[in-house]
Amino acid sequence: MRKCLICASAALALASAMLIGIASGADRPAKRAVQFDPALNGTVSSLGKTGVVVKIQGAAIANDGAITVRATIVDPDGVPLDRLGVTTPGPVSLSFIAAYIPAGKSQYVSYTTTVLNATLPGNTNPSQVQAANDSGGTFTQNAIGDYTYTFKTKAPTTLDRTVTHSIGVSAVRNLAEYGTFDQWSEASNDVYSFVPNGSPVTVTRSVVSTNACNQCHDPMFGHGGSRIKVELCIMCHSPQTVNPDTKLTQDMNVLIHKIHMGSSLPSVKAGTPYRIWHRGAWSDFSDVVFPQDVRNCTTCHQGSPQADNYKNNPTAAACTSCHDDVNLATGVNHLNLPQLNDNECKFCHTPKGELDFDASIVGAHMIPANSASVPGLVVKVLKVDNTKPGGNPVVTFSVTDKKNNAVDITKITSIRLVLAGPNTDYNTGPGAIRVSETPTKATGSNGTYVYTMTNIIPAAATGSYTVSIQASNTMTLLPGTMKATTAVYTAVPMEYYFSVDKSATAARRQVVDTAKCDNCHKQLTFVHGGTRANVQECVICHNPALVDGTSKQSVNLAWQIHSIHRGQNLENPYILGTTNYQEVGFPGDLRNCSACHLPGTYQVENVKAKALVASPGGFTPTTPPISAACQGCHDDSASASHALANTTVIGESCRACHSANEQFSVDRVHQRYF
Repeated sequence: MRKCLICASAALALASAMLIGIASGADRPAKRAVQFDPALNGTVSSLGKTGVVVKIQGAAIANDGAITVRATIVDPDGVPLDRLGVTTPGPVSLSFIAAYIPAGKSQYVSYTTTVLNATLPGNTNPSQVQAANDSGGTFTQNAIGDYTYTFKTKAPTTLDRTVTHSIGVSAVRNLAEYGTFDQWSEASNDVYSFVPNGSPVTVTRSVVSTNACNQCHDPMFGHGGSRIKVELCIMCHSPQTVNPDTKLTQDMNVLIHKIHMGSSLPSVKAGTPYRIWHRGAWSDFSDVVFPQDVRNCTTCHQGSPQADNYKNNPTAAACTSCHDDVNLATGVNHLNLPQLNDNECKFCHTPKGELDFDASIVGAHMIPANSASVPGLVVKVLKVDNTKPGGNPVVTFSVTDKKNNAVDITKITSIRLVLAGPNTDYNTGPGAIRVSETPTKATGSNGTYVYTMTNIIPAAATGSYTVSIQASNTMTLLPGTMKATTAVYTAVPMEYYFSVDKSATAARRQVVDTAKCDNCHKQLTFVHGGTRANVQECVICHNPALVDGTSKQSVNLAWQIHSIHRGQNLENPYILGTTNYQEVGFPGDLRNCSACHLPGTYQVENVKAKALVASPGGFTPTTPPISAACQGCHDDSASASHALANTTVIGESCRACHSANEQFSVDRVHQRYF
């Protein structure tokens, strides 16, 4: 079963495909001792400042075709670096690419190329000329950190001097002599565009930004970490580059669409894997699962000058990369209409049509719940009365659409109220409760209702408790037409906190920001029918007492989410029901706790959880809260034994070594060097 956040076999597959890497803990080198500085994210060592920043200052092409580029390399504080590593620590390797955008075209053609032969055993495909780095050029040092590179490759003397030319550079600083460093932390890319005749640059290619990629890929890297910017990637990954073993194009818009579609590709569903033979191994993307709806084109197509190209300039290559069961040469799955080129695509596939789900680009990628025809649902708990222990809570709530029109709850698909407590640790200790009810007997009008719950607040209850509300509805869009489509839409759940004993009301602590989840997932509507799209709602059920009925694994949110995102890097499979999450590949850096956590909430000294976590499927029947969170990722027996050995009848001793500023603080052991 495929259950990947973005890449099923992606940690190795994406990296070996020279494109996007999964920054997983297992793939990263061991850490070195550093002088930890949170403000600098750990980039200060006894060597001075680590890292490198490369900047192209200018470029030119002489009449004889000689290509020269001037580039500077400095550390993050701006201190010039010696390319050879003699006067400053660590040599810096510089790789250059020279390419141009032909007149009337939109993609690069590289002057610098290489010839690759098929290497798959028994493969007799012809060799392919691919875009590549220049090799064999010469450096001239203008000053420390300031260099001129003369390409070995020459442009033809007949080159078009009126079109955009670009020089790309990758700089990688090697500090291995002084310790073990993250390879991608010592890399920097830059792209410089110019017109050889001195005219201003008016034609560029910028369809997807690096920032858009880094919403999930934290950071994006390829080729072992030397390629960290899309702007550089597209200089090689153009229609010019074809894999010799598979004859598959490595054009960026085809490659990226196919990788992110992965298991959803029609060809993969039909039994043909999407894979590339590269450097003696298969990179198979057939198990990749995009962490949100693949119709969210604007997840990637944003923040760049040509971000709207996907809808304004549709092409056969881009469209059939996802819809790879369409044969434009024969017309199969294209209304039997052959299409010889891209000239007529935009006449049928306009940017946006008049109806949802039409042939326009926006219509064809419309997610039903996002249709303007969907009125939406907005739910609120307005107040909760009769909140003393032993009482039946009386909940006043409202349900409207997004335009504040009243909604009749007897005419929507589902609605429920959840009562849970105590807010310190849901469903644990004296007064523990977590129940849900459908308010079928609610009374009210104009969208405001009153419902008396049948469950009571436990007699032993103290402190604060929660009532939350969830709702969803189903409707048919474009009814009576051939495009009639079912839309399921949900309300964002709301939690209402209240005191049961006149003490100050305390909300359930917030550890993770839903907005951070949405950086990758867009909306958490893929779980439980979409009615729990809020982390504060998730923790109500995914509390310390909850375990999976089959594997007996903990489903406490901290344990579960750490385990799921750690996925393929776990020592032991994390299985819930029939789903094995060991296939999951996290697309970012697993050490970056702040990718999900609110500031400081992952620090052990700030952990407020007190309840033991039920873990009958783990090493011990119960696990203390800090240990449970850590063992979600560090699931080996040694880590469990370490946690157990450092827990006494008094409690966990994690804070003694893992608090901020201690030798093994969370920030230190998860240290990143960029």
